[in-house]
Amino acid sequence: MTTELPVLRTERLGRSIGQSLLVSDVTIEVPRGEVLAVVGPSGAGKSSFLRMLNRLDEPTSGSFSIEGRDYKEFLPRELRQSVGLVMQTPFLFPGTVETNLQFGPAQRGRALGPQEINSLLERVGLLGYERRDVTTLSGGEAQRVSVARALANDPVLLLLDEPTSALNEEAKMGVEQLLLEIVHASHLTCVVVTHDRAQAARMADRVMVMEAGRMRKIGTVAEVLGA
Repeated sequence: MTTELPVLRTERLGRSIGQSLLVSDVTIEVPRGEVLAVVGPSGAGKSSFLRMLNRLDEPTSGSFSIEGRDYKEFLPRELRQSVGLVMQTPFLFPGTVETNLQFGPAQRGRALGPQEINSLLERVGLLGYERRDVTTLSGGEAQRVSVARALANDPVLLLLDEPTSALNEEAKMGVEQLLLEIVHASHLTCVVVTHDRAQAARMADRVMVMEAGRMRKIGTVAEVLGA
């Protein structure tokens, strides 16, 4: 009987700049379909940890692998197609919603057809928005487009960096529910950084607590948050 490799594995992963230690010695495994929330105080290294997994920042120690493949075996662009990232503040390219959805596949020489565009927009509750200029979108709508753009690459791992913290309460709950529905429907592996422990309890299967760049605790929501 073969054991499925974890989608994400980190081995003593760390990053420092000069004498400043941002992340140190993080070793975890995240199996397929699991949502791992990363919580901790401001400056704990949560976002620095997440940015390494997309190679926006390079590790300075340790390593990580995606489905058993060492990160150094990927070109950065190739890695980012397998590892989607949704940031706190949606950064959309100028133009239409469709222009944004086509970006990732175009890097692989592929154009999404109208049905694929419609399917992506339907998944994020924006069916019919393909010709909308991104400057006309609300904050919640822009974040939904960011999610759809990440999904357009059919990632095996989705990284969410404070994905609702820039939204009002109504938009926050809508985007959070949307993310949960997508992750569960697709059995998608997800790492979400959040300062909101209640959100971590709602979204995650396990929780990792970081302090001063180090993993202090990891376990189920009940074990870590008492929820």
